[in-house]
Amino acid sequence: MTGQTYAGRPSKLLRNLNAKIASIPMILVAVVIFLGGTIWTVVYSFTNSKLLPRLKFVGIEQYERLWAAPRWLISIENLAIYGFFTLVFSLVIGFVLAALMDQKIRFENTFRTIFLYPFALSFIVTGLVWQWVLNPEFGVQSVVRSLGWTSFTFDPLYNSEIVIYGVLIAGLWQGTGLVMCLLLAGLRGIDEDIWKASRVDGIPIWKTYLLIVIPMMRPVFITTLVIIASGIVRVYDLVVAQTSGGPGIASEVPAKYVYDYMFQAQNLGQGFAASTMMLITVAIVIIPWAYLEFGGKRRG
Repeated sequence: MTGQTYAGRPSKLLRNLNAKIASIPMILVAVVIFLGGTIWTVVYSFTNSKLLPRLKFVGIEQYERLWAAPRWLISIENLAIYGFFTLVFSLVIGFVLAALMDQKIRFENTFRTIFLYPFALSFIVTGLVWQWVLNPEFGVQSVVRSLGWTSFTFDPLYNSEIVIYGVLIAGLWQGTGLVMCLLLAGLRGIDEDIWKASRVDGIPIWKTYLLIVIPMMRPVFITTLVIIASGIVRVYDLVVAQTSGGPGIASEVPAKYVYDYMFQAQNLGQGFAASTMMLITVAIVIIPWAYLEFGGKRRG
């Protein structure tokens, strides 16, 4: 009887065996390529590798040079500005658009497609398009001046003080549609009885959103924030397509710094150090998300 029970109920290790076997290649890729590559990068960030990697350790010398480099400090400042305004504006604009779409307006599918379409474009295409739009010779500035406002000036990509905001405009144009769709999906998951009860109680619609709906959409907001934040840390294509890091180094970002040092300056050690700092930034984003998503559920 015991043998039959054992035969009828396999151990946990053998349950869903086919699925576990099918997942082996993915697990190997994650462990060998991603985890292995990450460890390799961190280890070699403590070396003086130049054109080729070599295990000649120099301690934290690469990190000291990194944080003493004006170019890296400017890239961090730009990332902070770009990241803050991207998070704020994409969430606010995306939620407002989602709330409007949730009113069951006519031609909703058409509007949703229009807003989401920029996300289907590559960042290179988006960068080139907005480079033309913001070009003072034939872009917005030229159009407005042709209408009679000859003193109008709008050339963010050619002004080192505000160039990062020109990149921000392109980033918001491309990414806000995705945020809208994610938040719209969350709004559509809200029980209709909640809206009916708030109307019966005479609660203003803005209070219903602020005090009831938004707290209920917490998981959606957390996931959306992680998606936005991961895109912020990786921003590279927009900068290359729009400004190539200029004027001068005014629009540098960490990802471009890493690429330039690893493949152009042939200073792998410095590129690895910058990559490790970007990894830490990603960890700062991912770890709180994992805790909020999974740690809270276990407590519940």
